[in-house]
Amino acid sequence: MPSPLLQGSVGVIGAGTMGIGIAQVAASAGHDVMLFDVNAEAASRALSALHQRLQQRVDAGKTDAHTTQQLLARIQIVTALTELAPCALVIEAIAERLEIKQSLFRDLEAICSSQTLFASNTSSLSITAIASALKHPQRMAGLHFFNPAPVMKLVEIVRGLETDADTLNALRELAIAWKKQPVVCRSTPGFIVNRVARPFYAETLRALEEQIATPATLDAVLRDAGGFAMGPLQLTDLIGHDVNYAVTESVFHAFGSDPRFQPSLVQKELVEAGHLGRKSGRGFYRYQSDIQPIPPEFAPIETGAMPQRISAHGRWSALPEFAALLQQNGIAIEELKESAESPPFLRLDEVTFMLTNGKLSSRLAAETRTPVVQFDLSVNHQQAPAIAISAASCNSAAQTALVIRFLQSLGKNVIVLPDYPALLTLRTVAMLCNEALDVVNKGIASSEDTDLAMRLGVNYPAGPLAWGNQLGWQHILTTLENLNHFYADTRYRPAPLLRQLAAGYVSLATQELH
Repeated sequence: MPSPLLQGSVGVIGAGTMGIGIAQVAASAGHDVMLFDVNAEAASRALSALHQRLQQRVDAGKTDAHTTQQLLARIQIVTALTELAPCALVIEAIAERLEIKQSLFRDLEAICSSQTLFASNTSSLSITAIASALKHPQRMAGLHFFNPAPVMKLVEIVRGLETDADTLNALRELAIAWKKQPVVCRSTPGFIVNRVARPFYAETLRALEEQIATPATLDAVLRDAGGFAMGPLQLTDLIGHDVNYAVTESVFHAFGSDPRFQPSLVQKELVEAGHLGRKSGRGFYRYQSDIQPIPPEFAPIETGAMPQRISAHGRWSALPEFAALLQQNGIAIEELKESAESPPFLRLDEVTFMLTNGKLSSRLAAETRTPVVQFDLSVNHQQAPAIAISAASCNSAAQTALVIRFLQSLGKNVIVLPDYPALLTLRTVAMLCNEALDVVNKGIASSEDTDLAMRLGVNYPAGPLAWGNQLGWQHILTTLENLNHFYADTRYRPAPLLRQLAAGYVSLATQELH
């Protein structure tokens, strides 16, 4: 027998971008929706704007007029909270202020049936704290949609301390009926996505602060070389620096000012200047039509002799697409017994060309007594149009140029960064892995839901845990330990579960059995 929630009416409080989006999702699934906003005019404007957007889809032939009319007919604006009394579910999407949300749900509890479920679309506040205002907090959970709600598949279902299993199961069943992908997590600052994603922005912001490269070049490292859909700086411009900075600051304070989540002063200055990104016309980039964007800096085409001797060593199974690229170009991969467990590297004549591990190239050159060029991580080196490298300061110009020529012969644009530990994609992925493992280790979410959330919620090219498992947990650990040593900064301290995985004491599967 279907749950009453699947057939009941849905109340949505707040007619902003998220509220009207959630109302559209519920109405699309066949629910009668009651939309309430303290500003009745705002609700009317939101519904009118929705009508215009859907009509544009009809005019473009993307949907039919009858379906659209039925959807809009299911959304009713109400002007008093008391009209939400019959709802089986009430979802709030109002201002991110705890006392306002608590007061709202306190009022709703006095209005609605004891069977009504309550949900908050909050992205940063504690579900446990919101639910503490209720006499029956077990019927309250987080139902965190991602913007735009009608398009984004992911919904985080957030369990407060008192949320009962029936509430979670009903909301999970509802999310699936709404053609969404639910993931379940405990109420913790940032939940899954907004917590685990902090390093994606933070590491590039740090590189910008340290004047490693221009915004366009740093974005190209993560996007064109690393495989992410967007660079972190262009993404924060799109999100809005006021919004992105506020989330980072909220998570930072919620975790007791943990350095892992420290906000960027560069981003803070943009917010203070009103340079909020696309919506203000200026952020890390300028968006005026008369201003030409600054392109990434790629190495100029190198001409001259190619390496005479090329040999591959180490565990190239960690980078299967790069191995395939080499083999396509006639380079044999033979993992020698003495190096089969070491990170992948090539010998290009006298130059060691290796995957970065968090040490400076100059330090590695001193240790190996060879010229060293390090390359950055990518989700797929075979498909990536670019590759990022850094060279030891002791290399001759000819030695570094040899490597650039070789990479260009493979069809790659080459981004040459200064001698910077762990370059950019690897340090970012290592930190994403570290944070995701902390989420799993503390029972906030399963490894499966954590990876699913990061792929669907922020469109990562791979779940950080799947990525780390392929690369090898020891390499992730070594990278963080080297960064920790270089910066003397607890921001890079490895999670306990990472140390256990690297040592082979546990696997993610066995970890979740306990």
